[in-house]
Amino acid sequence: MLGVKPYISFNGNCEEAINFYKEALGAEVLFVQKVGDSPMKGRAPDDSVMHSTLKIGDTHLMASDNMGRQTTVGDNITLALGSDDVEAATAMFERMSDGGTVIMPLQETFWAELFGMLTDKFGINWMFNCERAGTDHQRATA
Repeated sequence: MLGVKPYISFNGNCEEAINFYKEALGAEVLFVQKVGDSPMKGRAPDDSVMHSTLKIGDTHLMASDNMGRQTTVGDNITLALGSDDVEAATAMFERMSDGGTVIMPLQETFWAELFGMLTDKFGINWMFNCERAGTDHQRATA
């Protein structure tokens, strides 16, 4: 299974944005994890949103506080590609990084079998995520 979803990064006001989208768009909050409640504790303020998933109509929107890194509004939207096929995701990541910049090489994380980030040669930000077997699809990044 392959899918692409928008992922928005915020400068510390992700929770405020979640509440705004919930009210303004009728978004359903499917998942929110704070940095302090994760193995990433200490890498950003504990009350920062490490990852969230909202459902707006038939669309899933994902968001976070960008783990304490400053983000520029306008350049803060990433396309998150989710797959359950490690070989295919690895091949796509390699092809997409050609002429681009790898931000985080594909690697195992506490939430995924493989996860990596890159900016393609056109300046578009991408996340690649291969879920672990049995992962809750509502909380996974794609």
